Amino acid sequence: MKPHHLSIAITVMVMLATAGCNTSLQMGDRVVGIQSGQFFFTKGTLTTEYSGTSFDKVWAACEKSLEDLKASNVVTQRKIASGTLTADLEEEEVRISVEYLSQDISSVSIRVGTAGSNLASQFIHEKIKEHLKSM
Repeated sequence: MKPHHLSIAITVMVMLATAGCNTSLQMGDRVVGIQSGQFFFTKGTLTTEYSGTSFDKVWAACEKSLEDLKASNVVTQRKIASGTLTADLEEEEVRISVEYLSQDISSVSIRVGTAGSNLASQFIHEKIKEHLKSM
């Protein structure tokens, strides 16, 4: 087997072995990861889809989450099917992008800081989930 084919085969076997687990892959300056099939982390942004609720409720939950975390300098830019919330939180810039996908599915992407913090983004997603449960 040629060396190039061998490296591809090894890569495929490793990906199959880690399927269903917390997985990330770094290629140059890009990082992609999946955690328990719920989140997708790429380029420092953690994205997940919220189903079973409207875009308006997801948007309100994002606003309440920033309020709970005592974010400052909150700026919202909302359009019909998408919107962005930017704020300062503990001296880090937070950017939340909400996108309408269907009547009861919205995608929320969160980036904390310049390089992106997976842990901080996940914490904000948990806050959003809490607010959605109480609505």
